[in-house]
Amino acid sequence: MSANHNHSADTQTGRAFLISLVLNSLIVLAEIIFGTMAQSMALLADAGHTSIDLLGLILSWAAFRMSKILPKGRFTYGLKRSTVLATLLSGLLLLLATGGIAWEALLRFREPSTVNGSVVMIVAAVALVVNGLSAWNLMPGSRNDLNVRGAFLHLLSDAGVSAGVILSGALVMFTGWNWVDPMTSLLIAVFIGAGTWKLFSEAIALSMDAVPEGIDIAKIQNFLKRQAGVTGVHDLHVWAMSTTENAISAHLVIPGQSDPDQILAELGEGLHEQFEISHTTFQIESGSTPLPCLQTACDNQKT
Repeated sequence: MSANHNHSADTQTGRAFLISLVLNSLIVLAEIIFGTMAQSMALLADAGHTSIDLLGLILSWAAFRMSKILPKGRFTYGLKRSTVLATLLSGLLLLLATGGIAWEALLRFREPSTVNGSVVMIVAAVALVVNGLSAWNLMPGSRNDLNVRGAFLHLLSDAGVSAGVILSGALVMFTGWNWVDPMTSLLIAVFIGAGTWKLFSEAIALSMDAVPEGIDIAKIQNFLKRQAGVTGVHDLHVWAMSTTENAISAHLVIPGQSDPDQILAELGEGLHEQFEISHTTFQIESGSTPLPCLQTACDNQKT
């Protein structure tokens, strides 16, 4: 992928973030005002959910910008890891918001109120269009970036929630069943929680330097062993530098290798093409003298 293409994609993603932030800010304000006027728990729940998503969008956008900062001083990798932290915080905020929505809905069951279904439907319909367009704008960047994917899923869930609120408003308006409004809020909470948990758990794993999802460590080890001249692989580690870049380090036993540059170049190219790993660090060993292993992981991974 060319540098120009990356710059163009980054510009497009950054613009999509800003547009989504502005539009969702307006939606939150409208839902709070009209949700209070219509006494709709579902609409207010959607406003609360969108508010958390707005904060998540801000975190994702800030991390997206910070990840472009070049390495300096103590931050020898730059600030790329901020995208993992933003995804983790965004997921945590969303899970907390889910609990709040469910609690408020249960309270409303105990003290139901009359809901203005037509107002609920109109405001939720506007929110559905805005969230749908915002998610569409972020879709290209979400394919290869967990941080952007988190923002995309937030907006997509917002659109789904808004669709549920429209249905709730219609049922209340045509049937008079006010209990449908808090019931919709509970369903919203389940919907959000289920969609957020996978993203949140993956962010936790990445923050603890787990192998990124979709990368098979056993396949990488076999790939390294198959390379010409390699007789052993140990102290193998694969981790995420950010939500878009992965790194690898390993000790390779290559007896009689006087010029390792060629094999290192081939390894780097193969790992990038097959496993999307862009940063490689290898220690070449001849195997003639056993080297002391100072890490338990090294002992466990000797082959």
